[in-house]
Amino acid sequence: MKKIFLVISVSILLFAVSCSVGPDYVRPDIEIPDSTILMQDYTIEDSLALALADTTWWELFGDTVLTYLIKTAVQENNDIKIAAARVDQYMGLYGVEKSNYYPKFDAGASGRVGEYNVDGVKFRSERYTLDLSAFWEIDIWGKIRRANEAALADLLSVEEVRRGVILSITSLIANNYFDLLSLDAQLEIANRTVDSRAKSLDLFQQRKNKGDISQLEISQLESEYWYAKSQIPFLEKNIIQLENAICVLLGRNPGPIPRGQLINNLILPDIPESLPSTLLERRPDVLGAEQQLIAANARIGVVKSLYFPSLSLTGLLGFSNSDVAKLFEPSSFVWNAGGSLLAPLFRAGEISSQVESAEAIQRQAFFNYIKSVQTAFSDAQNALVERKKTEEIYSSDGKRLDALQTYYNLATMKYNEGATSYLEVLDAERNLFDSELGYVQSRATLMKSAVGIFSSLAGGWLDKTVYDSYQPMNPVYEQSEDEQTSETDNE
Repeated sequence: MKKIFLVISVSILLFAVSCSVGPDYVRPDIEIPDSTILMQDYTIEDSLALALADTTWWELFGDTVLTYLIKTAVQENNDIKIAAARVDQYMGLYGVEKSNYYPKFDAGASGRVGEYNVDGVKFRSERYTLDLSAFWEIDIWGKIRRANEAALADLLSVEEVRRGVILSITSLIANNYFDLLSLDAQLEIANRTVDSRAKSLDLFQQRKNKGDISQLEISQLESEYWYAKSQIPFLEKNIIQLENAICVLLGRNPGPIPRGQLINNLILPDIPESLPSTLLERRPDVLGAEQQLIAANARIGVVKSLYFPSLSLTGLLGFSNSDVAKLFEPSSFVWNAGGSLLAPLFRAGEISSQVESAEAIQRQAFFNYIKSVQTAFSDAQNALVERKKTEEIYSSDGKRLDALQTYYNLATMKYNEGATSYLEVLDAERNLFDSELGYVQSRATLMKSAVGIFSSLAGGWLDKTVYDSYQPMNPVYEQSEDEQTSETDNE
């Protein structure tokens, strides 16, 4: 009979332990625009786009310095290190939650000496104890399981934040580097233009002194000269500020940045005209938002478990004696074991309010997940459109530049033949100067549009880069050890 009762009791306990209150997570069914993100009316094989998304895209531009800068930033950028430390933080928190699955053991030792008075007679009291205690909360309703589920989702969400930081830093390095090369080219154009106009101004000053031309032409030429001259400090300022910004991204103090290719010598990667929508599921923001939804969903189960009784087991064994010399004798051995069942009777709506709050947080996470998916599609579509339209703008700017170059050459020829005034030459030169600067800027924008596509996809290249950024050594401890070593060497 006792065996039957024991089997029934264990079966009931196992059934209770297998229960988990709260909703199980089910991925939301979200309507997506199309299985393929299109730029035009034709598609390509998904495998080509997937292979492109897995490529370390910065190597496609053909600039070894860009590759060096990005690899350095992945290792040294402080935002990436902060994100990695935050992952370690949540790894520890997950370990704390995971430990609740198991019994907790503590060791204790105590000694007490005192005197007390009974009817005028003093008595001396001593008690020495050495014990091992245990506590174990049985996870009847799945509270611990749900808490672990939430902690794991929090950890994975923070890891996706780290991946997102790496994605942003690599994109920023590339974009800033392209802007830097563009500014270098613009500065070279400005210096060349200033030198040309300075020679023209000197020549015209000599002609004015001879009375060949009027002050009107001199003043107009001086105006164009000083306009081009003013661009030089403006560009130099932007170059220095951009170099400093890149240094911060590299985890360094401000300083110069090396250059590789000229902006016009960079290779523009070939980008597919359409991309499979499954690529967007790999984006850190989408994955992170889903993990936040999983965590919020699990925490509903945690708070709902508070409606039900909690069962905990306790135990103690050790030695206790009034004589410390006899503490380990068999007669000093003590033990006890017990269990407790605690059920809420009246909480004045506390638990229901916690459930209401947890469900509201879940709804927020749900809509945030939907928003992240919609944003991902929008970013990818915008990136493709940006690339296509920027390419058209760049082509138009190039044709305009060719036309203005022809215009300038013809205006100069007509002026030399005496068929027109120099004001027409100045007009042509002014437009040509502005067009040259704009053409270089369009080239940089075109390069950055390719970066935008790779960033919006976050393919396999991100997984490899995240792995390369891993640094197991704690720099705080490493620095402390170096200081101790230095002090030892000095001694």
